[in-house]
Amino acid sequence: MHNTIFVADGWSDFEVLDTGGGAKLERWGGVVLSRPDPQVIWPPAEPEAWSRADAVYSRSETGGGAWEFRRKLPERWEMRYGELRFYVRPTGFKHTGLFPEQSANWDWMARIIGGADRPIRVLNLFAYTGGATLACAAAGARVTHVDAAKGITQWAKENYALSKLPPDSVRWIVDDVGQFAARESRRARVYDAIVMDPPSYGRGPDGEIWKLEHDLYPLVESLSGLLSESPLFFLLNSYTTGLQPAAMSNVLSRALRLRPGVVDAREVGLPVRSGGVLPCGATARWTSTL
Repeated sequence: MHNTIFVADGWSDFEVLDTGGGAKLERWGGVVLSRPDPQVIWPPAEPEAWSRADAVYSRSETGGGAWEFRRKLPERWEMRYGELRFYVRPTGFKHTGLFPEQSANWDWMARIIGGADRPIRVLNLFAYTGGATLACAAAGARVTHVDAAKGITQWAKENYALSKLPPDSVRWIVDDVGQFAARESRRARVYDAIVMDPPSYGRGPDGEIWKLEHDLYPLVESLSGLLSESPLFFLLNSYTTGLQPAAMSNVLSRALRLRPGVVDAREVGLPVRSGGVLPCGATARWTSTL
């Protein structure tokens, strides 16, 4: 099974304790959270473990949801992954500000950047709270971090400062990804690696509308022009239901068809302490064969 999924198994501060009944039970440092996951269509393996939850996120029948806190939690707390540090907190949309499964990609990118033996420029789009930004910067790259949300970008900056990484290694940009990429193209600026984690739907700071099914391929194709003459990789992540690894592979293969390279597309997931692997979206990795 692990040959068909990228498994993020390098955590000590985080673990999935159990899954079942449409939810996942997770340990985030010293805090245990129960969060919904609609693909978990099997019963829990360890029903007694769920009483450990410090907070439970439940969806309402009218849409949305809310947290039930069973004990008072810190406003935010720190998580560690190797030398990287992150602040996490329960948000109103069930998320915590960190996607632990992406550590499988952080490790992969860090290995490639560290082995390049030259200065590397990385463009991180839809960059959220900066997991990939921190991983690439820690590996020695200079990163341009782009996200349309000012508050989320500030969270990423705080994670970066918490990790004590070089202060001049990241350029922080709050902007619509498409508009920023178009300006970079006009400036003839290029990057050795591109990372993108697009949402299914979103709005830019000036009301720009993003719809993945309409906008993903044209954006990836345009971004191919921002790759340097000696690129390393192009990483595409997705949590959109229905966008399978094979579809993501086709997007990268066709959009980058003029660039010699290979694509490895799989599900990405987390090991579950009570058994099995929890799938958490999909990733397509294009690697240059130059």
